[in-house]
Amino acid sequence: VKDLDMIAKLESGMKLEQNTFNIVKTASDVFDLLELKASKKNIAIGFQEPYDFPIPVKADQEKIEQVLINLLSNSIKYGKINGSTLVNIHTHSSHRIVIDVIDDGIGIDKTNLPRLFERFYRVDKSRSRVQGGSGLGLAIVKHIIEAHDQEVFVKSTLGKGSTFSFTLNKSI
Repeated sequence: VKDLDMIAKLESGMKLEQNTFNIVKTASDVFDLLELKASKKNIAIGFQEPYDFPIPVKADQEKIEQVLINLLSNSIKYGKINGSTLVNIHTHSSHRIVIDVIDDGIGIDKTNLPRLFERFYRVDKSRSRVQGGSGLGLAIVKHIIEAHDQEVFVKSTLGKGSTFSFTLNKSI
């Protein structure tokens, strides 16, 4: 129900609360939130490399936290036992950064990639009862990122894993 409410608000033009925050700290807080879920499958979650300094961005922190929760939760849900989910933050341009969520999970067949961000779209309908979820997580991610006038991307290889990426404005 929360996901349906969120998508309805996003589609009707929910107002964003833009502020400056440290994306490294926000991602770290999401790791802490999902640590137990990851440990049940012995999936290591963390940064691809250490960030010894803050990376300030300008966005709606609560909504970006939701994006990270959705992407990391999916990565854990479809991850391999004893696998990993890593976050990489890097420069996209002089005013943007890219956040990658990289996993070594089951991956997604390329025929499913064009529809992946549609509401209620499930890659494998037979697993939906086992895996749970509303089928709205990636649609919510897309709406939030596009509401920020940013982009979201996915690269995946079946059996090898996926990388979900999105851009954010640097705080100047």
